[in-house]
Amino acid sequence: MGLSRLAALHGVATSYSPSPDVTVSVPDDTVIAVLAALGVDAGTSEDVRRSLVAAESRSRLLPPTVVVWAGEPLPPALTALPPGSTVTVEPEPAGGPPAPATSWKVPEAASSWKLPGAAEAAPDPAELPPGWTQPPYGVHRLHVRAPDHHEATATLVVAPARVPQPPERTHGFLVQLYSLLSARSWGMGDLGDLADLAAWAGRTLGSGFIQVNPLHAAVPGHPTDPSPYRPSSRRFPDPVHLHVESVPEYGHVDDRATLDDLRQDAAALSEAVLNKGALIDRDAVWELKRQALELIAQVPLTPGRRAAYCDFLAEQGQALEDHALWCALAEVHGPAWHSWPEPLRDPRSPGTARARSELLDRVDLHCRLAWLAATQLADAQRAAEDAGMEVGIVHDLAVGVHPAGADTWAQQDAFAHGMSVGAPPDAFNARGQDWGLPPWRPDALAATGYAAFRGLLRGLLAHAGALRIDHVMGLFRLWWVPEGRPPTDGTYVAYDAEAMLAVLVLEAHRAGSAVVGEDLGTVEPGVREALARRGVLGTSVLWFERDWDGDGRPLAPEKWRRDCLATATTHDLPSTAARLTGDHVTLRHRLGLLTRPLEEELTEDVTGTAEWLALLARLRMLPEGDGNEEAAVRAVHRFLRATPARMTGVWLPDTVGDRRPQNLPGTWDQYPNWRLPIADPEGHPVTLEEIAASPRLHGLMEVLRPPKARTAPPGERPA
Repeated sequence: MGLSRLAALHGVATSYSPSPDVTVSVPDDTVIAVLAALGVDAGTSEDVRRSLVAAESRSRLLPPTVVVWAGEPLPPALTALPPGSTVTVEPEPAGGPPAPATSWKVPEAASSWKLPGAAEAAPDPAELPPGWTQPPYGVHRLHVRAPDHHEATATLVVAPARVPQPPERTHGFLVQLYSLLSARSWGMGDLGDLADLAAWAGRTLGSGFIQVNPLHAAVPGHPTDPSPYRPSSRRFPDPVHLHVESVPEYGHVDDRATLDDLRQDAAALSEAVLNKGALIDRDAVWELKRQALELIAQVPLTPGRRAAYCDFLAEQGQALEDHALWCALAEVHGPAWHSWPEPLRDPRSPGTARARSELLDRVDLHCRLAWLAATQLADAQRAAEDAGMEVGIVHDLAVGVHPAGADTWAQQDAFAHGMSVGAPPDAFNARGQDWGLPPWRPDALAATGYAAFRGLLRGLLAHAGALRIDHVMGLFRLWWVPEGRPPTDGTYVAYDAEAMLAVLVLEAHRAGSAVVGEDLGTVEPGVREALARRGVLGTSVLWFERDWDGDGRPLAPEKWRRDCLATATTHDLPSTAARLTGDHVTLRHRLGLLTRPLEEELTEDVTGTAEWLALLARLRMLPEGDGNEEAAVRAVHRFLRATPARMTGVWLPDTVGDRRPQNLPGTWDQYPNWRLPIADPEGHPVTLEEIAASPRLHGLMEVLRPPKARTAPPGERPA
């Protein structure tokens, strides 16, 4: 009983429900291990008793974070304060002169306080607490001194009620950027290709957005982990995505011969991928780009460029310093910082400070690469906006970071060491999942006012029309798996979802960006409702949208939710062509991934697909007698357009009939995850230029094209 109480006080679950009628108990040793990762000793019954006394004796005057939503009643944390308490708010610095702190006494009728939103009309002074000067949206410091002299300090988050919303109806492409090679790519898709795709899709097709995979910095290695969902840092982009020729200093490099040789080698990489069956080789691409970028970095910046770079350094501050230093140290000692010389494992040690001085040139290079990547991200968003896109680039936030990467080195106190994020067993995976990503400690986030989360969001949203959050349920709870144990022996750890959401809404509001949450799979009751209340769109994938509370049949289009991104597939699922033909089942059979006989799997798959095709036919979306695959793909997207979904996403490989998944969960070496270029139905890679001219693409996009989409002028190839 004591262990359960102690676990509850720290948000650690001692049981969970994989389905409404099933409850599973968490092993005690898992609970003890998770508590230890949170700095709570529960190894013996006496340890539990002492830890309980310590936890229950802490001041309850204020929680670590207090959230105030614009236009909504003040939270219980404020209305329950003892009358006569002195409340002081120290406003967050807003870039100008520091605003003075505001103090007032809690009135007798504390429960009647109201805090109108900063974006609303000027509030009636009678509605505000005495002496209250309404703080702007932001993250402030809150201090309370009760009449009995108890004191408490907390983070005060004042946030608008909802994130900015996308247009009522818009469509766009979903693409893994590395897979989109153009005639000018250096062996993989880059930010120049992204800008070009956005400009073309916006102007020619009337598209409203381009959603890309996470562009976070990767952990270097031999080979580098190609997954964009296991990055070194989520705060900074990877310079491998740079389009080298677009860097302004490129044209002023003295050693043109070396640059020309590097370009020829890059062209050979692209040729091998596009015409010789080679996989995308991120390491080979980076080796060529690294050499070119080192030459470019020798060109002095013009005064204006130097000023812009200095501004970037000042804006990013310590976070960029740490990231660049980790990159420089990794070049010398390898990427696994846990095995570095002891002094270098601490980013604040004197030994690390000395290493920084010795590696100053490399640190500056990595800072400059981060700046160049940020400027090209801004260029891509600007190209999208100039093309008339209502949203623009939708960036992707991975659920975590690699345990050996820059973020875990620089923010060691924020991570739960010895723990990994994953998922419990479910109907699709009886063994559960371990993603190998260390989780953030909820107590550390709260103690620092969510500084790491705020900085992460601010960096990602700087050049985003919207942000997709992978496994958005992680804002509420995450499945922690103790190191060395199977995923079945994990448990859920709760986060302060109100605070996490408030910070998300606040930063999205500041950037003017929409937010899409990937809420597929097992979702805790109330999570989707809480996200919708704050304007976070969900994700609806056609094949999973069934009447699960009724007959289980495909959900009619009018019954779909409105506030979502609707799509036929994602990067972890089969392409639409593979789904329709059953190719995805035979692929998994060839790789030995099926848990049932092939005939049984195929029968179930064919039955499910047939139900959808029958619905499409009944709705007259699939022409009678037209059973070819291309017509069926168009019908699927015609259905998506008929739903009320605000955003309709088209998987770019679907536009040319690609049958291969970009990632096949459950595989490592058996399948070339994250290394395939977009290809046609026969598996022949196609370039951005070929995609743009594809009759199949234009036939599909006619289904989604808004009435005001641009038509081709005389002499230009019709769209």
